[in-house]
Amino acid sequence: MNNPANTGTATQRYSTSAHQAVDKLAQSAYPAADRLAGDAHDVVDRVASLAATAAARIEQKTGQLSAARERLGASCAGYVRDNPITALGIAVAAGYLLSRLIAAR
Repeated sequence: MNNPANTGTATQRYSTSAHQAVDKLAQSAYPAADRLAGDAHDVVDRVASLAATAAARIEQKTGQLSAARERLGASCAGYVRDNPITALGIAVAAGYLLSRLIAAR
């Protein structure tokens, strides 16, 4: 039969061995987790940098488009002022075409 003292000693050995295995696994997991966290931080930093660059470019393009819109508006106003009859004819033709397109639907 099994000796209760031997069973307790064996259980203690298995328990100690399991604890050592868990400790070894935990020690090897910490560097991997630290590396993973560091890599994640690097990715976040890169994405933030790209977003900042994109925002700056969008802001620059917005200014350029605004300036172009102002130039176009001034040019159209000058054309209408210089050629009022032609501008009226273009407006009537555009209105007619627009009404035909809407009515066709």
